[in-house]
Amino acid sequence: MVILPTGLGKTAVALLVSAHVLQRGLKVLLLAPTKPLVEQHRQYFSENLSTTKVGVMNGLMEPNKRADTMRECSLVVTTPQAVANDLDNGVYNLKDYGLIIYDEAHRGTGNYAYVDVARYRPSHALAMGMTASPGSDLRKIEEVCRNLALTRIDVRNDDDPDVAPYVHDTYINRIEVNMPKDLTDITALLRELLDHYFMELAALGLTQPNWPVSTRHMLVIGQNLQARLGRGEKTMTVFRGLTDQSICIKLLHARDLAETQGMSPLRAFLTKINEAGVSKDGSKADRELVAQERYKEVWDIVATSKVEHPKISKVMSLVSQVLSSGASPRVIVFTQYRESCDMLAEKLASVTGARVCKLIGQANGGLKQREQVGLIDDFRQGKYNVVVSTSVGEEGLDISSTNAVIFYEPVPSEIRTIQRRGRTGRKNDGEVYVLIAKGTMDEVTESASQRKEDMMRERLAVLSSDLKRQRPQKPGQTGIGDF
Repeated sequence: MVILPTGLGKTAVALLVSAHVLQRGLKVLLLAPTKPLVEQHRQYFSENLSTTKVGVMNGLMEPNKRADTMRECSLVVTTPQAVANDLDNGVYNLKDYGLIIYDEAHRGTGNYAYVDVARYRPSHALAMGMTASPGSDLRKIEEVCRNLALTRIDVRNDDDPDVAPYVHDTYINRIEVNMPKDLTDITALLRELLDHYFMELAALGLTQPNWPVSTRHMLVIGQNLQARLGRGEKTMTVFRGLTDQSICIKLLHARDLAETQGMSPLRAFLTKINEAGVSKDGSKADRELVAQERYKEVWDIVATSKVEHPKISKVMSLVSQVLSSGASPRVIVFTQYRESCDMLAEKLASVTGARVCKLIGQANGGLKQREQVGLIDDFRQGKYNVVVSTSVGEEGLDISSTNAVIFYEPVPSEIRTIQRRGRTGRKNDGEVYVLIAKGTMDEVTESASQRKEDMMRERLAVLSSDLKRQRPQKPGQTGIGDF
């Protein structure tokens, strides 16, 4: 497993290893999780292995066409699901392949298709995983190595002496904003409602009063109640517990939107609850929630307030600052929610010199993967200079020469934090701005992400050392360049 900071050349390492394998007369299979990444790799390997026939596959092709590609091409780039199905069905085999590369290898857990493909790797073939962020869970990292037959880890960080001379500086800027009164009033009311329903869950014996009120905890309670219902338990405790749990989930999400996103995303979410609350098809949880006096107070503020989150004006100011700082600047703004993405794209369009586009996923009328690839190409070529992106822009995509990345909110995942941060500082120095609403979940999330990132680095060092002791090396074998 090759673990390098984003933009430092994992793909170049894969290219070097592929060239050695191809020289031996064996083929290479490169797996990537999305079609945009597949297209990106196809272009890179075609340009740098000019005498090699590079093929591309995906699940939309007929199996016989994929079989032709596997037979005719020396290097095949593909998403993994179709290959796993083809191998299961005996459409072709991997006996002519000397290397399997797993991009974003941290996905190789559970029932992800990388795991299925790895089972068909012939014994003579090398396995190589690439990632910038394997995560902080040591068991998951070990599972990835075990599933993909990765018997060695090569880790480099920005500070390592053989890396530091070639790394562009990325400056992390933490920017705090103060919450306006309307939003603090809303969050206080939501907390009162949340405490009420959480204590109801405790009174039912479904949780402990001193346990944390978190979405993860609520999901566990819901799973346990659904399991009891599935076993035929139709009691007041189960039914009332499911209603309380559903209301708590909604209140937690509303609080998160109020604290970290702003009034517009919160208004859109509560509008859906209101509509469900008066609909005959609405859930009991929605009907009960909209009847609560505290909820009505929340809605009164949301419906009439002209206040927006102070993060919005701060993002506009930062984008304006970057766009006026030099020739052909580019900015990426990351946000957690589609509603916030829509709102920010609309607001940023009014910034002088900003040519704004949205990079969103396919769900609910979003962008198809081909459209995502086209948008990124337009960004590279300068048609757009500001991208507002949801999580779809975090992983793997080579968005080069980006001057700044703005986190509209911190994210709790160390993997996603590293991926977001890695969208800048690739070909020149870059700035990262992380917006924090004081006294909110932003601070908790930021702290959790930093703690997980520190743990990831410590555990990788331990695991790498353990693997080295377990795997005897040949004389002189010291690095990834040894074959």
